[in-house]
Amino acid sequence: MIKINLLYFLYYMLAINTLSAVIFYFDKRKAMNNKYRTSENKLHMFELLGGVFMILPMLYLIRHKNRKSSYFTITYLIFLGWIFFFVFIFRQS
Repeated sequence: MIKINLLYFLYYMLAINTLSAVIFYFDKRKAMNNKYRTSENKLHMFELLGGVFMILPMLYLIRHKNRKSSYFTITYLIFLGWIFFFVFIFRQS
């Protein structure tokens, strides 16, 4: 059985989602200015670490990478993975 301290987990999720949102936002700014960008693999890494919950809405809010179907598809698959993770964890409680 996996035991997670809920408060620490919430702090972690808040931190990783905030960091992911900042990185995603600055990648959008760099794209607008034709500057060196954050790689998609790095953005997906932050999604896998839990930042998908901020990156997903930002796809639409700042209109960044929402037309790139490969990025879009991987992001939604990561989101579904996190949903399954939450279902698994909370069914254990």
